[in-house]
Order: sequence, then structure tokens, then C-alpha cells
Amino acid sequence: MDKVKVLEKYLPPDAAPLIGRWIDYFKCEFKISRNRNSKFGDYRAPFGDKGHRISVNYDLNPYAFLVTTVHEFAHLHTWNEYKQKAKPHGTEWKNNFKKMMQPFFEKDVFPADVKAAIMNYLDNPAASSCSDLNLYRSLRKYDAPKEAVDTVEKLPANAVFKLKDGRVFRMQEKLRKRYKCVEVSTKRIYLFSPVAEVEILQEP
Repeated sequence: MDKVKVLEKYLPPDAAPLIGRWIDYFKCEFKISRNRNSKFGDYRAPFGDKGHRISVNYDLNPYAFLVTTVHEFAHLHTWNEYKQKAKPHGTEWKNNFKKMMQPFFEKDVFPADVKAAIMNYLDNPAASSCSDLNLYRSLRKYDAPKEAVDTVEKLPANAVFKLKDGRVFRMQEKLRKRYKCVEVSTKRIYLFSPVAEVEILQEP
């Protein structure tokens, strides 16, 4: 099947042709991946007999899929220009991310609230789009409806909650940007993003 037709299933349709051209131009292996809780996408530089490789989680909504795709292509472009000399999310990557986002603004593919959040994020792009809570929340509004889920920031102190992998934690306290929680079985401390999705088991 034509790659643009496949991409249209995951991206805003007006964005698919340009992403298809990038895949060809950069000779990139582009994979639509299973869900990974730890990341939305991934870039791997050429190694051995393998060229550039990008993967993006299949279950992102079209706008989140596009933001993640551009994020990873910015890594590829930066690697082509600087190899290992540039920091993964340093100035060079930030500049490329800004430039590579521009055509999608010109095509007006984003809703107004998402565009505003991206522009704010682009003032100083972080390592991950989900580490910018304003952008993450704007993108999540366009997720397909699903069963009600709790996020860590909505839990009361001392609540017990479970992750998708079955591990159980107890909420302890809010730090500056994250929430300190203890894994019940190991007593190890973990820091959670405010918007991490969890299943509450027991309120205090």
C-alpha cells in the first residue's frame, strides 16, 4: 500500500504527504510501533548495515503522532548535520525542530489550542513533548474516548494505585514538578509525572 495512504490513518491527512517525502528523502526506516508507556517515539542513528530508524506509537491521536514524528525527524536531521557532536536535545536539535514544524503551521493542520501550545513549547522545546504539561494536556484532549482513567495529580495523598504492568504504588508527596511515590512491594521511591495514567486501588 502507498505509504502516504498508510500515514493518513495516523496523521492529519494534509501532513501525510510531507512525512512520506521525508521518509524517502532521508532514506529512513519508519515504523509504526506498539504502545510504549515510557515514550511516544524513538530515533536510532545509522549503525552497521542499518540506516536511520524512527518508530512512533500507533495509538497516539493524529496531532500527537505528528508532533512526535517531527520530534524524531529533527533528531535524524541533527545527526546528519553534526553526528555525535550535538547534544540530543541541544540548540541544534531545537532549531531543527522549529524549522521542521513550520510547514505544518503553514498548512494549518493543528487546532488553535494545540497550535498555541506547540508555539509556546517551541520557545524552548524539552526532551519530550509529554514533559511540557501544557502541550501534553492540549494533545490529550484529542484522544479517542476511553474508560475514565486517573492521573497521578488527581490522586489524594496516600492513595494506592496500580500501573498497567501491575506494579502497585502509594502516593507520598508532591515535589516541584513530580510526585514522589513508593512501590509497595520493594519500598523503592519513584517520581511520577503529574499526567501519568494510573488505576486507583484504594483511597486513604
